[in-house]
Amino acid sequence: MPNSFPAAVLWDMDGTLIDSEPFWLLSESRLAADYGTVWTEAHGHELIGKSLYDSSAIIKERLSIKDLSIQEVIDRLTDDVVSHLKSQLPWRPGALELLMGIKQAGIPTALVTMSMRRMALAVADQIPFQAFDEVVAGDDVVRGKPDPEPYLKAAELLGVDPTQCIAFEDSRTGLASAEAAGCVAVGIPNIVPIPQAPGRILFDSLAELDIETLRRLRR
Repeated sequence: MPNSFPAAVLWDMDGTLIDSEPFWLLSESRLAADYGTVWTEAHGHELIGKSLYDSSAIIKERLSIKDLSIQEVIDRLTDDVVSHLKSQLPWRPGALELLMGIKQAGIPTALVTMSMRRMALAVADQIPFQAFDEVVAGDDVVRGKPDPEPYLKAAELLGVDPTQCIAFEDSRTGLASAEAAGCVAVGIPNIVPIPQAPGRILFDSLAELDIETLRRLRR
């Protein structure tokens, strides 16, 4: 059927939809300072795209945190970042406009993030229209990105074939998840460069994209 692609558009959140990575780095740095350690940008960049469970386990080990569980580290970081986002939602260039265009075209959407559900909903609730039909967050899956489970779950919830979905990601870890799920994965590099790979689709900015461009990405 003409114009039936994409069946859905699946959005990563941190670094793709919103520019929240600096807030994560600030939160991690504050935690490190409380334990008498310095947390660098390089340390933060190593965690981009990973699940919060994996990231927090790395943070806990690197900072030699003995008095907090992994879940408590997650909760502390999430609370800090959410407090920033409630006062300022920093959109990535072109993200809100493209999201609105996709919704106006009647294309289903899902937010697929490794942040906790409460943070994902805090972001979604600030968007001035119902941006997402489904939300898959880090605490909704057993295996986070780069495993395909988050994107497979999103497609299942939307009732669509993952191979007919477009997925937007800003990290190699996220792209690996979307590609493994069979999605048409589109990389929008942000803080960490994304290497070229056979069949990989990269754009400099979401501002370069519109509905017709998305439809032409069909395999």
